[in-house]
Amino acid sequence: MKLPRLTDTTLRDGSHAVSHRFTPEQVRTIVHELDKAGIPVIEVSHGAGLHGSTIQQGFSTFPEFELIAEAINTVKQAKIASLFVPGIGTSVELRKAAEMGLDVIRIAVHCTEADISQQHFELSKQLGLEAVGFLMMAHTQPPSVLAKQAKLMESYGADCVYVVDSAGSMLPSDARERVQALKETLTIEVGFHAHNNLGLAIGNTIAAMEAGADQIDGTLRGLGAGAGNAPTEVLVGVLNKMGLNTGLHLSILMDVAEDVVASLLTYPIVIDRDNLASGYAGVYNSFLLHVRHAAEKFGVSASEIVAELGKRQAIAGQEDWILDVAVELAGRK
Repeated sequence: MKLPRLTDTTLRDGSHAVSHRFTPEQVRTIVHELDKAGIPVIEVSHGAGLHGSTIQQGFSTFPEFELIAEAINTVKQAKIASLFVPGIGTSVELRKAAEMGLDVIRIAVHCTEADISQQHFELSKQLGLEAVGFLMMAHTQPPSVLAKQAKLMESYGADCVYVVDSAGSMLPSDARERVQALKETLTIEVGFHAHNNLGLAIGNTIAAMEAGADQIDGTLRGLGAGAGNAPTEVLVGVLNKMGLNTGLHLSILMDVAEDVVASLLTYPIVIDRDNLASGYAGVYNSFLLHVRHAAEKFGVSASEIVAELGKRQAIAGQEDWILDVAVELAGRK
């Protein structure tokens, strides 16, 4: 088994868990430590990607380009990445990020909608960016469908395409089969992004690696949407124990996870009732904060809202359903 490239997305996926309140000082500290530890790619942006600071996605305390600039000015060796969701971000933000010195853009779409990403991949390559495709909610489609969608991204210029377990709903066999399907179809690299709603983020990442994943993701302390991601420091420890010499400084990662990131948590990243319900129902993890607010406002159970969203097969961009479901459930009482 080969050693995959590790992207730490504490400062992007982790933004969901802190309600998009990262400060420039926190970005500087975390990026400095990740860079010192040897992490090759560090992702920084609003949780919903470039231009994500909106009433629908949640406003950032500090402008995202201020945070991205802080990261770019801090690193000595790591690449800085950002997320881009077509329909949230536009070519304006993409061009600005490239002009600032961004290295990698990760273009994320629902896993059946790769065709909407063509112009963004083509522009990213024109701008000299490494372009990575994200097939979100990948648990909802069989491997053959994902492979066809990934092939479209490859034809648009993607350098890598990720299988993304946005709901933390996959089992190891799901991760393995989907990554394997992409490996058999593509000539470019394949990645895997895990969430931990079923307690399987590390296990699914290892299964993806066994299927040949070239890139994987983690976050310090597992900071991320829902029940969080594969913890970067744990993942590095596991890879080392597997005999894959990462060359990364585990002690630095453990220290920054414990001494810096843990203190940012307004609530613990655990598999509580709501997170388990979300993973079990296969509901997009970034919905959960909005679900909890709606549950409190209308006096209903968050897990009931999640279960109904799962029945409706809600996907990213359908956040308006959360209030509809909450009102409907409240009316049944």
